[in-house]
Amino acid sequence: MPGHLALVTDSTAYLPQDVVDRHRIEVVPLSVVVGDEVLAEGVEISPKDVAEALRAKQRVTTSRPSPETFAAAYRAAAEAGASGIVSVHISAELSGTVEAARLAAAEVGIPVRVVDSRLVGMALGHCVLAAAEAAAAGRGIEDAAAEAGRRAEQTRGFFYVDTLEYLRRGGRIGAARALVGSALAVKPLLHLAGGRIEPLEKVRTASRAIARLEEIAVLEAGEREVDIAVHHLAAEDRAEPLAERLRERVPGLRELYVGEVGAVIGAHVGPGLLAVVVAPR
Repeated sequence: MPGHLALVTDSTAYLPQDVVDRHRIEVVPLSVVVGDEVLAEGVEISPKDVAEALRAKQRVTTSRPSPETFAAAYRAAAEAGASGIVSVHISAELSGTVEAARLAAAEVGIPVRVVDSRLVGMALGHCVLAAAEAAAAGRGIEDAAAEAGRRAEQTRGFFYVDTLEYLRRGGRIGAARALVGSALAVKPLLHLAGGRIEPLEKVRTASRAIARLEEIAVLEAGEREVDIAVHHLAAEDRAEPLAERLRERVPGLRELYVGEVGAVIGAHVGPGLLAVVVAPR
């Protein structure tokens, strides 16, 4: 389809495959390094694989895509007739992915707008969808990129982890570092703020933390029209009931996604993650 806007994101958006296919979104994978083996997220390593590696106390790290990988994706879009590219990615505070995309954008012969969502997971995914909807409506590259940015500003992500240890190991913990080593057996609730992972509340038990996560999501949604995503890692037994309760309690709910995070985010949060993304329309 000549003259169309191409859409690119990275594998940490965790968009359902049918959504990716419907909007013809190109997904560039980040990598997970287990021991000395470098594996492409969503292609060579699954969430289950990374959960098992973490439980076995293997060394697990992550790495961004190379600028060359992005350049290849952008060139392919240009060769397919795209008039421009909107490329929306994981927070630059959490990954060097945005930097790699921007380096690649300078090498392509068509306009490329790289958007730092300052988010991750389906919080990022909803920003990609905002750009996709603008492109489908025939709007130009600047408008599509602006729509992604607008939704990013309104979207909130909240999450619970069984332990802060994996975030500490990966250096992604931000101000939540102050909670590590607490004498109290607290269960932390965290959120994305300013593109970083920050502490939100401390709760004494997992059940109370999950109940509080639900309350926060309901309050954040209010009466507005919203899309919601519930993420987990090796915790489907927690995620599905939470999603059903949110379906009943959020009057303006439009779309509800439930899914496991991939290997990259899984490597940093560990098994037991439960997260809720609230994205106003």
